[in-house]
Amino acid sequence: MKKNTFYFLPRLGALALLSLLFMACSAALRAVWFWGEEALPAGMFWGQIVLPLLANVTFIIILLRDGRDRLYRTAIPVWLGCVFFAVKALGFSSLVHTVLCLGLYALVSVLYTATVTGLVPAQKLLWPLFGLPMAYHIAVEDREKLGWPLHDWLPELSVLCCMGALLCLSLAMRRRRAGEGEYLRRFGDRNDGRRLRRLSPIFAVSPYLMKTRNTSQNFIEDHIEISEMERYIAEKRRAGMKHFGVLHVLLAAYIRGCARYPGLNRFIAGQKIFCRDREIEINMTIKKEMSTDSPDTVIKVTFDPGDTADIVYRRFDEKVQEVKDAPLNTGFDRLAGAFHLIPGLLLKFFVFLLQILDYFGLLPRFLTKLSPFHGSLYITSMASLGIPPIYHHLYDFGNVPVFCSFGKKRRVFETQRDGSVVRRKYIDCNFVTDERIVDGFYFASAMRYLHGLLDDPWQLDAPPEQVIRDQD
Repeated sequence: MKKNTFYFLPRLGALALLSLLFMACSAALRAVWFWGEEALPAGMFWGQIVLPLLANVTFIIILLRDGRDRLYRTAIPVWLGCVFFAVKALGFSSLVHTVLCLGLYALVSVLYTATVTGLVPAQKLLWPLFGLPMAYHIAVEDREKLGWPLHDWLPELSVLCCMGALLCLSLAMRRRRAGEGEYLRRFGDRNDGRRLRRLSPIFAVSPYLMKTRNTSQNFIEDHIEISEMERYIAEKRRAGMKHFGVLHVLLAAYIRGCARYPGLNRFIAGQKIFCRDREIEINMTIKKEMSTDSPDTVIKVTFDPGDTADIVYRRFDEKVQEVKDAPLNTGFDRLAGAFHLIPGLLLKFFVFLLQILDYFGLLPRFLTKLSPFHGSLYITSMASLGIPPIYHHLYDFGNVPVFCSFGKKRRVFETQRDGSVVRRKYIDCNFVTDERIVDGFYFASAMRYLHGLLDDPWQLDAPPEQVIRDQD
């Protein structure tokens, strides 16, 4: 992997706070100016009021939310602001002035984007780019406007505040080089995944043709012989893991499968394909008590592809016990309760807004960490209910690409080649998968590998020899 430059804000220091203050003042000054104006034409309203205010507010939100690890996102409001300035420049009386300003705004957009995305390994070029026009604006242009009423000065002051905000940010940002093998986030990445940019064309196009998970799901029915698994479980329980069972073996095997076949840990969002790399998020619905009136809740446990069966058991069991022993609701319960307080029509709009934000990767990470609809795998045990496994649909909201359901144990009498009859024990396991993340051959290879692990589960006691990284 090539080394790259990473720009970030180490903290919200004085310069960063000053940048936020300048941008907030820019928005406030423009809003006050609009409030004192008579009715504006529609074009001027959208181009000179809505567009700059959108750039101001977006800049503030992105800087506060993503300044430490995704500063490159501030290029979005910078481009919006440059479009606003370009529209304004088209109204200048001097053609030379218009052309020079358009060239400057284009240079600002391109150079700022190239800098914060790491293509230009120094931010010093930004200092004169923002500082000199700001000085020219104050020393030359604004001197010609002396004597104007205060109200007419408000848009000029708003522009100066924008320039000051960008100058302060260019002074506050810091850079470092990526370490060997370290991945630096880029435009198009999400806070819960890395976009895969070198997939074959059919994979890049398929999310646009098959737009939802429900219309892209495949169903796989599998039968797992568990003689070795039962001996393995008994050994673990004798070692003190009293809750160790089929669920933990299946989870450990699937996590090990992600180490060998990282495509299993991909997902679709915004009609693009992403991978989670070393973060495997497992979701499961559980009850605090095994009764029909006991409420459901959802747990989410994060694993690493290098985790052994013991680590998987300990981490998962701790989470289950934490939920069952908790007298109060979990974070998911509180989130669902907050949604329940919103009136129906407003809730419908709110969910639509969440879907839009999720499409563009703008949902806050704390929400995707709580959401049962975001993750690597959703697993459910029908064995605890004493019934066969179901085929559970994938959710169109969120990005979970695989749903696994396994049922109760069943006994089968099988005839051997020599004519003898033996009794074997199986569990049925159904998978519903999003076919857009990998092809059928990949899934089949992963399933064969999964069977090899379940036939000899002691392999799960040692870390994998290698954790394969998904392609770029």
